[in-house]
Amino acid sequence: MARKQRRRLGEILVKWGVVTQSGVDEALEHARGEGIRIGEALIALGLADEEDVTKALATQYDMEYIDLDRNVVVPTDLHLIPDDIIKRHLVLPLGRENEKLKIVITDPLDLETLDMLRFRLNFELEPCLASKSKMRNYVEQFVRSDMSLDHQVHLMEENEGDDDDGDERLDEDSAPIIRLVTMIIGEAVKMRASDIHIEPMTNRVRVRYRVDGVCRERDNIPKRMQGPVINRFKIMAGIDLAERRMPGDGRIKMNIAGSDIDFRVSSLPSYHGESVVLRILRPDSAKLGIQALGFEAENHAQFQRIIRRPNGVFLVTGPTGSGKTTTLYAAINELNRPDRKIITAEDPVEYNFTGINQCQVNETIGLTFTAILRSMLRQAPNIILVGEIRDMEVAEVAIQAALTGHLVFSTLHTNDAASAITRLIDMGVKPFLVASSIQAIMGQRLIRIICPECKEEYPEPDPRILRVLGFRPEEIKNRKFYRGRGCNACGGSGYKGRQGIFELLEMTNSIRELAFNRAPLNEIRKAARASGMRSLLEDGRTKIINGVTTPDELVRITQAADLVSD
Repeated sequence: MARKQRRRLGEILVKWGVVTQSGVDEALEHARGEGIRIGEALIALGLADEEDVTKALATQYDMEYIDLDRNVVVPTDLHLIPDDIIKRHLVLPLGRENEKLKIVITDPLDLETLDMLRFRLNFELEPCLASKSKMRNYVEQFVRSDMSLDHQVHLMEENEGDDDDGDERLDEDSAPIIRLVTMIIGEAVKMRASDIHIEPMTNRVRVRYRVDGVCRERDNIPKRMQGPVINRFKIMAGIDLAERRMPGDGRIKMNIAGSDIDFRVSSLPSYHGESVVLRILRPDSAKLGIQALGFEAENHAQFQRIIRRPNGVFLVTGPTGSGKTTTLYAAINELNRPDRKIITAEDPVEYNFTGINQCQVNETIGLTFTAILRSMLRQAPNIILVGEIRDMEVAEVAIQAALTGHLVFSTLHTNDAASAITRLIDMGVKPFLVASSIQAIMGQRLIRIICPECKEEYPEPDPRILRVLGFRPEEIKNRKFYRGRGCNACGGSGYKGRQGIFELLEMTNSIRELAFNRAPLNEIRKAARASGMRSLLEDGRTKIINGVTTPDELVRITQAADLVSD
């Protein structure tokens, strides 16, 4: 089979309209006379800039082009290659993926360096291309970015102490500030954090990461660095630097260890200066399989059956941060097939799914949940996801959609599953609509799971905690409990990762009748338990018995700690 002929660099640039054919001919003549390549000649003659030539080279050699200015890259495997080789050969290891090491280079024809790295690292390489000047600048700034955050802050303080003009040099575009901010983000991702909190205090700036739902404090940033650091985050997120009196929102997209990660950024004016929070949105976390959510076998089978119904409303309830959106994403990802049309209305759209029509709410132009929902119905969908039912108008349109043959998923802020029925009625939705349209309601919380690296037997759990959780004396006898001792893998917490605990209320005739008659909450809850619903506490107890979590964690999540202290 004849090998595909590689296109010439000049042809690619002519096709893109960067240079003319006469310009290419001039560059060829100059290249022959000077003994250089055509790309270098084009740059030297000012006929094309370095970025255009680099992009064309990437196209010519079928490589990924990386703009180190626009896509901030956080390399997590710098330790694999010594600093002197990185600087001398201008190579940058990004991260490992599928047994390959993704590496940025500046010359696709430098096969000698690639062979040397293959031999030295014993890795299959996946080379990407960046321009030489941007790569040199990046390496100068970040080649030592694998040092600890504490060490970086300490170095910056030392450097400032050596120079009377230190405060003037430290602005949002200075290399130390850029490096510090990039390190904060990289460290948070490495620690599996869901949020980064930059909080100005009286005499310092506090940095905290939320890991598995619990905030962990990192080293403080000196107060004099507050402005440049916060401004750097705002620049990266596209938030107006001049506006400090009003809240701002933006997004950052970064390549970390070879993965594109989105950050939703929020700035908020506070007493000691603007507070900035970055929400870390990992694409993989939205595409968890349903089984990975933590369902016990009975709830899993029931959940699978409910989401495959042709119509009706399925609600997921719980407080902020209880994993409601992740559960709904897992459900629609399971149902996402070519024969089904799925439309979502979200505020904001956090994760993008192939094959699903996702609409972003924008209330400033009148694109509300209600407006999107009404338009959705004219698009003939099979499945609709409404990010949140916030008022009666949204609730009624969602219910009407369910009654006209659509399957509707949504969330509601209530403490448990049964409360959703009374909450909808309190909003003003007619009881007969609630009774006839809702198929099921699921309440959920997220609990931390014991770190598998340091899991050990928990010899004597506090008997008061076990009593509050509803363990009977005969259940405790000869029962083994477990906990995490604390290790490097879990940052000393004893927990690594989270799973859900659930209560799944499936509407029965008796519960529908109670809803229709505006029955009080305790009667609805009693009927749900009689129909087989396991409560959040019962599901949590099962996870303790199975060695998934600890009694202390379940007490914390179910807010039973006050009962223990009493």
